[in-house]
Amino acid sequence: MEFSTEARAALHLTGSDVGKRVSVRRLAEDGGAGAKFSDTVGVLTSWDEGVLLITRRNGERVRIDESTLVAGKVVPPEPARRRGPASSFRELAGVTARAWPPVESEPLGGWVLRASSGFTRRANSVLAVGDPGLELDDALAVVAAWYGERGLPAYVQAATGAEGTDEMLCAALEERGWVREVTAEVWIGGLAAVADAVDPAGADPAGAGPRAPVVEFSRHTDDAWRARYQRKGVSEVARRVLEGGPSVWFATVPGADGAPPAAIGRCVVDGRWAGFAAVEVAPERRREGLATRVMAALAGQAMKEGASAGWLQVETDNSGARGLYDTLGFSAHHAYHHYRRPEA
Repeated sequence: MEFSTEARAALHLTGSDVGKRVSVRRLAEDGGAGAKFSDTVGVLTSWDEGVLLITRRNGERVRIDESTLVAGKVVPPEPARRRGPASSFRELAGVTARAWPPVESEPLGGWVLRASSGFTRRANSVLAVGDPGLELDDALAVVAAWYGERGLPAYVQAATGAEGTDEMLCAALEERGWVREVTAEVWIGGLAAVADAVDPAGADPAGAGPRAPVVEFSRHTDDAWRARYQRKGVSEVARRVLEGGPSVWFATVPGADGAPPAAIGRCVVDGRWAGFAAVEVAPERRREGLATRVMAALAGQAMKEGASAGWLQVETDNSGARGLYDTLGFSAHHAYHHYRRPEA
């Protein structure tokens, strides 16, 4: 397919732009009058044999035949103002990793191999940030052997969507047959807006009324907190992960008459950052604003320790949680994906 010189003049991309964030427009169908165009924005991860591979923020890979290109250019990273408090990916990668510490870890160059007897993918996957110090296939062989010795499946956690993330690693893993099982996003926002989301002396926005639920704090989990936690039968290994981190707080809204808590939450304070997790509400108490109240109370506690920014992780299909976090001023910073090694 040929385009006019005028159309080709709008194409400002070459193979040397691989690894950069780009925006391209292509002819979506087979040309002719009334043909439709399609736009794609993401990282140009390869351009080989006439085919461009672009990895979008959510990890989706789009293959584009160069003969269909109408326009294209390199574009800057997403403006920081849309991400809340300014932060680099490497800063957040370190903060989020420290907030969910594995029981066992081992460095592999810039990567970190993590294991915790299978309790959550985050604590049982490779944190792939930077260079492993080996050729990729050699590094993946080390990963497979390390997890195999522990009787665990091999997972690699790779990130996309922000400066410093590695879209090309995601593409390379998929080319080798590694299966992406879960995609989640790291959202960030200011703590003050979260702490101010409820009136500590009275009703909250969801109408809890003047007798607002009491939020209790602890440095450790107890039987009541664990009874509400979504992962039943919390093991000693799980407790070590949950209670690990620089400065950990557990919040509980007590249930009535000895019942499990109406709501719980977890927060880890690490310098200017406070990370929220395990915010759960009893099914019969939902839509009372309890999740907001728990987060507001934890945000206030974190601010007493000097934190000013918050972060959390949410899976892409959790629409309820995403709606809540959006109202509290959080927005997506980057996505991360867990890739599982294909069966031998």
